[in-house]
Amino acid sequence: MRMTTRVLGALVAAAMFVIAWLTMAPPASPASLTEVTNFGTNPSGLRMYVYVPNNVAARPPILVAVHYCTGSGPAFYSGTEFASLADRYGFIVIYPSATRSGSCFDVSSPQALKHDGGSDPVGIVSMVKYVEQHNNGDASRVYVTGASSGGMMTNVLLGDYPDVFKAGAAFMGVPFGCFATTDGSSWNSACANGTIIKTPQQWGDLVRGAFPGYTGARPRMQLWHGTEDATLRYPNFQEEIKQWTDVHGLSQTPTFTDHPQASWTRTRYGGTGTMVAVEGVSIQGIGHSLPQGGMAAGVIQFFGLDGGSTGPSPTPTPTPTPGGPCGVTYTMNSWNTGFTASVTITNTSSSPINTWALTFTLPGGQTVTSAWNATVSPSSGQVTARNVSYNATIAPGASTNFGFQATHTGNTGKPTSFTLGGTTCSLS
Repeated sequence: MRMTTRVLGALVAAAMFVIAWLTMAPPASPASLTEVTNFGTNPSGLRMYVYVPNNVAARPPILVAVHYCTGSGPAFYSGTEFASLADRYGFIVIYPSATRSGSCFDVSSPQALKHDGGSDPVGIVSMVKYVEQHNNGDASRVYVTGASSGGMMTNVLLGDYPDVFKAGAAFMGVPFGCFATTDGSSWNSACANGTIIKTPQQWGDLVRGAFPGYTGARPRMQLWHGTEDATLRYPNFQEEIKQWTDVHGLSQTPTFTDHPQASWTRTRYGGTGTMVAVEGVSIQGIGHSLPQGGMAAGVIQFFGLDGGSTGPSPTPTPTPTPGGPCGVTYTMNSWNTGFTASVTITNTSSSPINTWALTFTLPGGQTVTSAWNATVSPSSGQVTARNVSYNATIAPGASTNFGFQATHTGNTGKPTSFTLGGTTCSLS
């Protein structure tokens, strides 16, 4: 009995020593952002930063996260949630840094808008190849996201390199080729102001022309835009949707619409599941300030990097019945002689609205010059906005959004009432 007690005491003492040693051992160092030099062909002198999480997967996916004008790779690393999501899911993040004046990426030169044409896209693809070779990155799971200049570059990279990127997510971007210039300028005011309007096929042809002869799969695209964006104006959002639905051979009619948050309208094209070919997220009342909290997680889910994504599911067929009461939200973003208006119609009845025509009177001096998600006529006075083919049905409790751009002669007032099918809508 005495011998057993001694043995037990020794074992307890040994265990306490091990616990104390483990407690005193320093914790594993957190992962950090690292600059990589000499990463390959880099015609425009970009800088490369990479984040490899401590729990990196054995064959990790690669995410390229592209910053805004005046930004940098380290700023986008510290100002967004992609690195913390990499910690959770084990993928690698590349943060390119532009080095030209203004720290904007080249999305306008002829070289940038062509497969292996030169400039920034070539340098960014070199970064991807470096991570594939040096970090065992999975070449079949390469993705790109970015904001503003980075959102535009996301469109460019998916157009130039459909053989490299599996999917993209563009915050506050413009369509591929929209910013094209031939005079060496890096700024295209017509595109930024949302006045370049093309047919879906015209936009799609610009993408297809970037890599002639390519016949493989095209990357999926997720698009985010605020309705009050005064830098890269909101009409660019619909033009992007036109472009990428055409690239995928899809109708512009959404196959799914919902509201993940009260101010968000999400539309999907080509299915209803998470991993559809094209997804658009319109943020009501928000300007040029994306991504915001939680949006990066939506990107990771769309890419399938969270491990829980689902594929397309069948599209439900609505039952046509007459519409009922309605609510309208009308917001404006004005400048010197013009403005954009964003209008949300909510079906507050218990029956679907099958087609809609919203009538309202514009204040004097206001003239509509273009519209998206609806046709608006006449251009002034009492006007009627009518649904287009893809948003004719509004389910009970659901909403649809349309907008227009207009000029004004000094009066920036709002319409005072709206009627839908002869019924006066409530205002909010």
